[in-house]
Amino acid sequence: MSHLKRVSTQDALQPIASYSQAIDTGQLVFVSGHVGFDKETGKRPDDIKDETKILMDSIKAVLAAAGLEMSNICTATVFITDLDLFEDMNEVYKTYFDEPYPARATVKVPELLLDCRVEIQSIAMRPPS
Repeated sequence: MSHLKRVSTQDALQPIASYSQAIDTGQLVFVSGHVGFDKETGKRPDDIKDETKILMDSIKAVLAAAGLEMSNICTATVFITDLDLFEDMNEVYKTYFDEPYPARATVKVPELLLDCRVEIQSIAMRPPS
């Protein structure tokens, strides 16, 4: 029997391929990369701040489904297609956290799914009981 549990919620963008929104190992929750694709309009917003808000809300919803909060994130990886958008993305990103901020890496990539400009994956940890 597997010790891995799939985390799923309708409050986040549904997987468009063979992956889970997140996997819960009991202590760690590995959140798949989320993009700011607006499921209401069927496209990504023109403003990178709106795009970032959608994806951060999606991550927040997945963590809530696992019984966690944004403060449980210990590391995040940001994939961004244009580093000139970094400051605007970061302006929104940082509103989801208090100090200490999660460890983070940012990687410039040529393109992302659904014509999105930013994708963020993260790892969250349950506090010791």
